[in-house]
Amino acid sequence: MTTLDIARGQRTDRIFAGTIVAAIATLFENVSAWNDARMTRNALSRLTDRELDDIGLSRADIDNLR
Repeated sequence: MTTLDIARGQRTDRIFAGTIVAAIATLFENVSAWNDARMTRNALSRLTDRELDDIGLSRADIDNLR
């Protein structure tokens, strides 16, 4: 009976550890996506209105990028 309890505990620990790893991976992906969008907004903000018009964007479009 003790062996069965230990085995269940280890399985639960693995599932819990996997959940934590998945949560950290999701957090990293979200931060990475946010940073990519931030860098894109910064680069677009440095363009002139004429350059933005050439690529089909306006200043208002920059704020809507996510």
